[in-house]
Amino acid sequence: MKILVIEDERKLGRFIKQGLEQNGHVADLTHSGSEGLDQLAGGLYDLVLLDLMLPGQTGFEVLKNLRAFGLTVPVMILSALSDPATVVQGLDLGAVDYLRKPFDFDELLARIRILQRRTTTSDNVVLRVADLEMRLISHEVIKDGSSLNLTNREFALLELLLRRAGQLITKNEIAEKVWSADYDMGSNVIEVHIYQLRKKLDASGIAGLIETQVGRGYRLKTP
Repeated sequence: MKILVIEDERKLGRFIKQGLEQNGHVADLTHSGSEGLDQLAGGLYDLVLLDLMLPGQTGFEVLKNLRAFGLTVPVMILSALSDPATVVQGLDLGAVDYLRKPFDFDELLARIRILQRRTTTSDNVVLRVADLEMRLISHEVIKDGSSLNLTNREFALLELLLRRAGQLITKNEIAEKVWSADYDMGSNVIEVHIYQLRKKLDASGIAGLIETQVGRGYRLKTP
């Protein structure tokens, strides 16, 4: 999942971001409600982790503005405010979950997995093309019964290609969905990751599965 963390306590924000990335997610971090809304307006996210006591706009105001802008990204509130009225207000404004601080990080990961299962239909819990199989919940990629050892970024890149199998995906789309907001479009990091992913797929006997359309983008070929 690509997750935006909106947390003004910088040390905690960095801790959450690092923990998410170590567990297979792509994470961005902002420190105010206004910055968070700007990020959401310009990027694609699967989940927002939102503090309530933020400078500029509070978490409640962020939730109201998200819905006013027509953005439907799921939001989980992470807050030290734990009175029932505040919890109810957050959920009534559209948050899908509420986790009180301080929290155990394993519990946060478990709640994220629950949300992922809710938003992942039975048709795409497992993605398949040819003999390649991706298991989203367990974060596995299988070829002929053997697991491929992919980095988190390679996994996210392959997931995007599998979900859009047969369709052209531009470099801008890949950067928006798989990389963080500070990605430099002038770099060759996407090309490097495509190269590394190809090597791992080709070593598993899936030669030429990823097709390059020069100057346009990439496409995962279908049988």
